[in-house]
Amino acid sequence: MGASQKPVDPEKEKTRIKSDKRMKQIMTEYYIEAKTPSEQRGKKIAWITSGGPVEPLICMDVIPVYPENYGAMIGASKMGVDLCEKSEEMGYSQDLCSYARADIASATVNGGPIGGLPEPDMLVCCNNICGTVMKWYEVQARYYDVPLFILDTPICHTAFTKEMRQYVRRQIDEYIAFLEQVCGKPFDHDRMKEVGVLSVKGQALWQAILDTTKHKPAPMTCFDAFFHLAMIVTLRGTQTAVDHYEMLLAEMKERIDEGIGMIPDEKYRLLWDNLPVWYRMRWLSDKFASHKACLVADTYTSGWCSSMKYMDTEDFLGSMAEGYARIFLNAGTDIMAQNIMEMAEKYEANGVVFHSNRSCKPYSLGQYDIQRIMQEKSGLPTLMIEADMVDERSFSESQIDTRIDAFIEML
Repeated sequence: MGASQKPVDPEKEKTRIKSDKRMKQIMTEYYIEAKTPSEQRGKKIAWITSGGPVEPLICMDVIPVYPENYGAMIGASKMGVDLCEKSEEMGYSQDLCSYARADIASATVNGGPIGGLPEPDMLVCCNNICGTVMKWYEVQARYYDVPLFILDTPICHTAFTKEMRQYVRRQIDEYIAFLEQVCGKPFDHDRMKEVGVLSVKGQALWQAILDTTKHKPAPMTCFDAFFHLAMIVTLRGTQTAVDHYEMLLAEMKERIDEGIGMIPDEKYRLLWDNLPVWYRMRWLSDKFASHKACLVADTYTSGWCSSMKYMDTEDFLGSMAEGYARIFLNAGTDIMAQNIMEMAEKYEANGVVFHSNRSCKPYSLGQYDIQRIMQEKSGLPTLMIEADMVDERSFSESQIDTRIDAFIEML
């Protein structure tokens, strides 16, 4: 064995997910194509919010690029602090979303992983995830001098009304007209049907993968789901996503059959709420594993299939209005609390870990109310940890370490 080689840990090798390697290959190929000069790739680039309707872009042969995904890459690469500080030097407040700050700063220096994102030909923004994205995308549209389309979805506090559907549906038509103008070609409605079918199929496969963790021991954790989530966000509506998730689902079923759990001696089953702490994923994963605690589900990764039940493959464009308006984050606190309690029951969770995320206000502001509602209705133990998804300055390891230890002792 060479001096630089580390001995292979048989236990870790056994629990390693084989599909991780293919996932990395697909995403590398995706970014290589997106970063290829425009005259060579022959496709336009659209920056789009993670909750935005990507299927019409796929239909028009436009490459969707996600600044939020890139923000996650920045966080995981531990480049968040430098870029956030640069944005603050540019005049942006530290209280703003760290995805937005890191992306805005990255654009000015072509910084961050992969040397920055490819320049967009257009921007598509949907405010079903938060209001910050509108100002963020306005900033970037001015910086790159490209057209911006904003899809406005009313918050579904308690219900989705007929008026809401009509309001958002009209905007879908405006979105199609916008794409036709920017791309200089008519919209292909026949291809849209094919993309719609692939989108719903991909979402169904993703939900099936997440549901494999109902098994004990769970074949994967939410930390693995955070990694494989990129496919349903970035390549939703493509055969590539369907093929990958079919492979991943088959592997999860194989692990169940062979009794392989990500936490082999799983003792506690927990639910995670909010975005990941990208720069401390390994530390958090190891910390919970040391207590034999498995994070079996989370509200974040399930958000990309929660509206699937509203999608109609026979009228995908028509059903997009409700599907994209009724995502997890675009709902009232009572609905969010009910969703978390239903998830906890579904996955037989012993407790819930709330990440009070300094950056994501829509996700975090209602968490203390949700925690109270859950304590009153279900009595399930909960833990609140305070951090940020990208900016490491908001992470206190000693404090979070102590809170996790105390929480596990309660279970």
